[in-house]
Amino acid sequence: MGMTHIVDRRLNGKNKSAVNRERFLRRYRHHIKKAVADAVHRRSITDIERGEKVSIPARDTDEPIFHHGQGGKREVVHPGNKEFVAGDELPKPEGGGGQGQGQGQASPDGEGMDEFAFQITQEEFLEFLFDDLELPNLARKKLKDTEAFKYVRSGFSTQGVPARLDVVRSLRGAHARRLGLGGARKKKIREMERQLEALKSAPADLDAAFSHEDQIKAMEEEIAELKANVRKIPFIDEIDLRYRQHLKQPQPATSAVMFCLMDVSGSMTQMHKDIAKRFFILLYLFLKKSYKKIDVVFIRHHTSAKEVDEEEFFYSRETGGTIVSSALKLMQKIIESRYSPAEWNIYAAQASDGDNWNDDSPVCGKLLADSILPLVQYYAYVEITPQDHQMLWYEYERLQEQFPQSFALQQIADPGEIYPVFRQLFERKAA
Repeated sequence: MGMTHIVDRRLNGKNKSAVNRERFLRRYRHHIKKAVADAVHRRSITDIERGEKVSIPARDTDEPIFHHGQGGKREVVHPGNKEFVAGDELPKPEGGGGQGQGQGQASPDGEGMDEFAFQITQEEFLEFLFDDLELPNLARKKLKDTEAFKYVRSGFSTQGVPARLDVVRSLRGAHARRLGLGGARKKKIREMERQLEALKSAPADLDAAFSHEDQIKAMEEEIAELKANVRKIPFIDEIDLRYRQHLKQPQPATSAVMFCLMDVSGSMTQMHKDIAKRFFILLYLFLKKSYKKIDVVFIRHHTSAKEVDEEEFFYSRETGGTIVSSALKLMQKIIESRYSPAEWNIYAAQASDGDNWNDDSPVCGKLLADSILPLVQYYAYVEITPQDHQMLWYEYERLQEQFPQSFALQQIADPGEIYPVFRQLFERKAA
């Protein structure tokens, strides 16, 4: 009879290494956060949601150990040696270098250190990516979470507190139980009473008079016993009690909406657009990760503004001049029609190269100051340019002085600054 061998090839069978992995990630948190920050700079938009390979210097993973040292004198014979004896000198390889797999990997000073590499999952990548980040002013509004719970009716239960007792449902159940237990007995009582009445009205036979009376007496005793059993059925029993059951159902405690405004005018080169797309992708992932129930509105503009979906926002080739106020007016219109400030927490982020019609920049400042900033919780402006600031930046600087708690602006010159600027704009504020 043959023997069957079962081999468990699952990567993490029954989560047997989950605790060890969590402890490992916690211990080397600093190294992993640095690797994740570097990955944001070099990875494209489309693959930002996958995991990441993280390398840690081996010296940081070494553990102090106790072991027996090699003591005494030993003589070792290595098998397969047919060319050399003790005292022979080994010739150096021609060319002055080794031919092994690691050729060209050594450090110039002759010293090196292998790195320990491992893979983190998409979920772990996003956890480290968004660590210490949250939407500003949530603490000020005392919003600990975007999810709360309400209790909803969910049928009935046989156990509960007296305050949730449903009297009508309980009495209905008691009545059904009494019918089920006493219905057959009452039917039998009515049938026996008819038989008893017929027996009493029948003429008694002189010879069988004694047996006739005995029949009547026995029938009367049985009827009395059945009626006593019916009376013993309780009017309401503990098993009849029904309590209203309530379950916790998640619901949005507060509604939040994020407006993403991006300039797609002719002055926005492909480099500018790529940086803007990366910034908004990072913001979009942050919103999806931290706030499951939040609306995101995408507005792209040149001389005119248009609300678009995510696909068109990032990948459309439409271009034109620059009138920033068109996007702000569209945002104001959308707020008035769909997102009442009394019911929604409103956030906005705008990306542009700063180029705008000179006459339009004061219009943007007035529109923000009078109609938009009083309604929003936070507005972040990102200027994507390595050059000097233009008029729109200086107009927005005055807004920052006027609204220091709800307006912020930062400059991005190259892709490597996206993540630090993002963290600075959306860092966790002290409560």
